[in-house]
Amino acid sequence: MTPTRRATPPSPAEALTRDAQEQVALLEAFRVTTQHFFGAWATLFAPVQDPRVPPLITYPLVSLLFSGTLLFLCRLGSRRQVTHRLRRNGAAAALFQALFGVATCPHGDTLNATFSRLDPDQGQAVVTDLGRTLIRKKVLDRYRLLGRYFVIAIDGTGRLTFPKRHCPHCLTVTHHGQTTYYHPVLEAKLVCPNGLIISLLTEFVENAGENPTKQDCELTAFYRLAKRLKQAFPRLPICLSLDGLFAGGPTMTICEDSGWKYLITLQQDDIPYLNQEFAALWPLASENSLRFHTGPQNEIQQDYRWVNDITYVDSKDQTHTVGVLECQESTPLADGTSQTTRFKWITNFTLRSQGNQKYQAIDLANHGGRIRWKIENAGFNVQKNGVSTWSTPTPATRWPARSSTSSCRSLTCSPS
Repeated sequence: MTPTRRATPPSPAEALTRDAQEQVALLEAFRVTTQHFFGAWATLFAPVQDPRVPPLITYPLVSLLFSGTLLFLCRLGSRRQVTHRLRRNGAAAALFQALFGVATCPHGDTLNATFSRLDPDQGQAVVTDLGRTLIRKKVLDRYRLLGRYFVIAIDGTGRLTFPKRHCPHCLTVTHHGQTTYYHPVLEAKLVCPNGLIISLLTEFVENAGENPTKQDCELTAFYRLAKRLKQAFPRLPICLSLDGLFAGGPTMTICEDSGWKYLITLQQDDIPYLNQEFAALWPLASENSLRFHTGPQNEIQQDYRWVNDITYVDSKDQTHTVGVLECQESTPLADGTSQTTRFKWITNFTLRSQGNQKYQAIDLANHGGRIRWKIENAGFNVQKNGVSTWSTPTPATRWPARSSTSSCRSLTCSPS
């Protein structure tokens, strides 16, 4: 019997070579993919102007922006890791030499010094152009709602907090005598059923000065963001996916004037009139219902009900014709019982009750209404803690000595 020879483990040198080869292949794949969709890096970052003094420049601005992108893509977590993982990395050095004609990746402090001086509006233009390019190239057409609408979820998130005032535009909250200063943002993200989240626009929620008569809030920031969204994508067929904070006449008016569809979460305590009308009218149109089973073994039961053409007059005496869609989902538990969750939305879609058109309710609920949670789970969490392919990164992790709104915006990753 011929003895079996054990595979000889690779030597440290061979293992290092293999690792370097894998890194080179990965970086090359990233370069090719990015250039395929967005063109050369210099073209991609063209809207961003370099604020530095030309005779003192060592690294081209495009190489710094590329480094910031790698910082997030590689989940390095801090600027210090740029030095440890990229500057001392032969594969990364070779890529920077080939792309930008520099010896290696810039130092993390160099990124911080430059990024804190960039115009955030120019960075925002880059991010918006990323989404616009993918839309124009029809890369995302397969993810359209009902084959037509791009679903854009809008939601706010807290970004940075301070025990002392950082700038005149900080929002404040006082709890047990302790005042906290913070900078939240409102984000518009294109969301896809496969989990892809693409940042389009950011609106800062910020006060006009230190002692405002009324603080800025997500709702007023939404009015500003909606105007910018229409300017950026004037003819794009859009369906807004919104939470209950935005349930109201002004939001409906904005969507109607912009030609947008919407699905707005309707809580039991929001707009009591619509909840009452839905409860009263559905028994008169019980054909507007559908039962659907989903899950790996069809174990999850979803019961849909809807009512169309409800007339709603808002607080400004504006009349809106809306529908209400409800989904009651029952999920079996291990102990033999089931857990029931109820979802309800206000919408300006008209849902049908004939034939296969009934199934539009399933698409609207799951790919238009419930998909909104992805902006938090797969959007904000990635931006704050992980990797985001479509977000402009910021390597800064601490505030500069000077206090200004522009630096605040650049450090909080306004474009993302």
